[in-house]
Amino acid sequence: MSAPVLAKPQLRGLLAKCLQFYIITAFILSLGCATMYNFGVAEPRKKAYQNFYRRYGAVKDFEEMNQAGVFQYGKP
Repeated sequence: MSAPVLAKPQLRGLLAKCLQFYIITAFILSLGCATMYNFGVAEPRKKAYQNFYRRYGAVKDFEEMNQAGVFQYGKP
């Protein structure tokens, strides 16, 4: 009986092959994280700002703060 022949190890291009796999994987994962951040954080934040400023009245807010005594005119 003869011993099984072992496959030769890959010596040339091993780093390039591994880097190609890791670069593609990193690109796909970063794209996925950016997409999740966009739909999970950025879009709800934009909608919250739009809803706030849709109902916000600057003049009304100023009058309420003025009546509450928040502003001090000419007082040191």
